[in-house]
Amino acid sequence: MRTVAVATSIPEGYASLWSPEHVAVGTTAEIAAAVGDLQRSSDPVRWVVWSAADLAALTALGVPVARLWDCAEVHRLVRGGWRAGPQDIWCAVQGLDQSRAPVGPRDDLFDFGDVDDSPAAGSLITPAGYLRGDAVTGRWQAAALPDDPMPLQEWARAAYLCAERQREVLERTGPRAVATALSESAAALLCVELEQAGLPIDRDAMGALISASAGPRQESFEAQLAQRGVRDDRVRTLVPGHEHTDLRNPAQVKEMLLAAGIDVPNTRKWTLEAFREAHPVVPALLSWRADERIATTYGWRWLDTHVGSDDRLRGRWTASDGAAGRMTAENGLHNLPAQLRSGVRAAPGHRFVRADLGQIEPRVLAAVSGDAAFMAATQADDLYAPVAARLGVERAVAKVAVLAAMYGQRSGAAGEALSGLQRAYPVAVRLLEETAEQGSRGATVHTFGGRAVHTAPPHERGQPVAPPVAAARGRFARNAIIQGTAAELFKAWAATIRATTRDLGAQIVLCLHDEVLVHVPEQHAAECAHRVEQALSDAARRWLSADGRADAVRFVADVSVIERWSEAKD
Repeated sequence: MRTVAVATSIPEGYASLWSPEHVAVGTTAEIAAAVGDLQRSSDPVRWVVWSAADLAALTALGVPVARLWDCAEVHRLVRGGWRAGPQDIWCAVQGLDQSRAPVGPRDDLFDFGDVDDSPAAGSLITPAGYLRGDAVTGRWQAAALPDDPMPLQEWARAAYLCAERQREVLERTGPRAVATALSESAAALLCVELEQAGLPIDRDAMGALISASAGPRQESFEAQLAQRGVRDDRVRTLVPGHEHTDLRNPAQVKEMLLAAGIDVPNTRKWTLEAFREAHPVVPALLSWRADERIATTYGWRWLDTHVGSDDRLRGRWTASDGAAGRMTAENGLHNLPAQLRSGVRAAPGHRFVRADLGQIEPRVLAAVSGDAAFMAATQADDLYAPVAARLGVERAVAKVAVLAAMYGQRSGAAGEALSGLQRAYPVAVRLLEETAEQGSRGATVHTFGGRAVHTAPPHERGQPVAPPVAAARGRFARNAIIQGTAAELFKAWAATIRATTRDLGAQIVLCLHDEVLVHVPEQHAAECAHRVEQALSDAARRWLSADGRADAVRFVADVSVIERWSEAKD
């Protein structure tokens, strides 16, 4: 397989390809055509980029980039954290002190001219071995175009060299590390496509849902205030004498509830749920909170701002959150209230294939730990059933025990259930306990795929801290290696779906934690659903093959063909 680096200069509309055998510079459209030609050749190509975001100009032209090496995502995988700019990557692979790296011009009051350490004319590398500061900002390349393509070529070549060094490091680590780097890179490319495609919205239905919760659209501020008052009065009038309570003030809400005979330590949702039957004001207050969230965050302004004229909801996507590596999105794509989901509707002539991983975290724990008994439990559709049988307890107790182990809960019923789990599945529990101990010391822990997860700032690692801080770090560590590994499997699955359903005209339009929505022409929906299920088996098999566990752990997904997101089973 050939490796070819791609670099773009977005303001100038140019791009460059670089490999030892192939160099080209041209307009974005010309390079997009060249990328397409190379991908159609008999020799497969893996594209190297500083960041998948650099490909947005090419993918917007319909170039179906297949295989990718994203230097930024690989850097985050190996080094942990979020920072992954070109200079960060270059310093890491060259073994340079990041603090001494030159800074590009900022054009503000704090720009004192200390741009870099006088690189030779036309050279990307400074005498100290760093990338020149104005190249990191893109200014050096853009200033030379279109007359001199060399800076853009050198920028692509530098990305190529970084990818080569990164791969060498990962190959020494093991085959799973390389595979994780490839799936993380594919997820970054998927994020670019998700931003461009958007999530299909039924604008009329969404408007009706917003109106039901927040009230009809109001143009004037005064009308909006009056509408808010009507919404508040549905709650306040249920407690005589408290008609002027500010429902957005927790202290005043507690006072109102006390007048209704309800004494609560706080006004959080899960606290109030226990008092739902105590007084009519509680369910009214809970409904008010749901409506208020829509009115203030997902109301008319949100609809107008983030849903385009093509009825697609768009927001920025990232392939890694900088912690355990989960995908994130903005503008409601990752936290849309459940009551608005019926406003998410496939376009005419299309359907969604919706798939949700089942019991993913305990199944991942089985895979990561290699606990033979726990891996055997994953063969059941409901993992908690064989666990309950082995422990001799009810299913609900078995579930509490497994969750307590992964989240570090030791008090009450969770603590009692956990002791039985330790006896039945000692290997799995020992892994979690050892990871928690490392985290409590501020040590860096690693996911199954090799992602570095920092549990403390660099200056605090290995240093004594207060017991509550150590305990919190331990809980974070034990959960991070499971959540982070689950995120790795999910992204490998999503990348496989993307690759195996493209010929059906399918497109992933949402990745939400363990759930994926694929938008597909209606006539191909059934076949797409079949391939989505098969993709999970294929991704999991490749993911576990390095440890000889390819068939030892079973992963399951609930897959359905739906028109509206709300039709999916929870």
